[in-house]
Amino acid sequence: MNTNKLGLVRSMGIAGGVALMALAAAPRTAFAVGADILIPKPAEFVPALIAFLAIWAILAKMAWPAIIKVLDAREEKISGDLKAAEDAKAKAEESMRVQEDKIAAADREAADIVAAAKREAEEERSKIIAEAQASAVSIIAKAHDAIDSERKKAMVELSGQVVDLSVEIAAKIIGDALDEQEQRHLAEKYLMEVGDLNED
Repeated sequence: MNTNKLGLVRSMGIAGGVALMALAAAPRTAFAVGADILIPKPAEFVPALIAFLAIWAILAKMAWPAIIKVLDAREEKISGDLKAAEDAKAKAEESMRVQEDKIAAADREAADIVAAAKREAEEERSKIIAEAQASAVSIIAKAHDAIDSERKKAMVELSGQVVDLSVEIAAKIIGDALDEQEQRHLAEKYLMEVGDLNED
């Protein structure tokens, strides 16, 4: 790379020297009157050319390698910066992909949590409904039992009152023909028969 640049600089210097020599050899009549000042005289041209070539050789030997070295360093730095930028871009893309994977995993986990919460809520709802229904059935059964118990109790009390009333009525109608014990026995038997008929 350095050799190519140095060769290019030398060829440009040689081309410039040849152009100056051609310009010096051109006939003076081809130029305008004011251009005569710019064209060196042949006696001045050779020392000027030698000085130019000497300066050119010194520059090519000392300055151009330093310039080429700076250009190479600059080129290497630019290449390094481009490589670092590509590496940073690749790392950023990889980091973005990892973050996208994490976000997708978090979304899946959140969806699983929501689905589990819905399932648990539905199970709890079903459990509460089942408990409420069982409680309602139990309350209704207890209410029926209580009603049956109260009805039986009322029937017993009513039966006792009916028996007492029947005994009194029978005593008044029949008189003293049956004693109280027999009358009570007959009334209870009658009530039992009536109760059996009602249950049928």
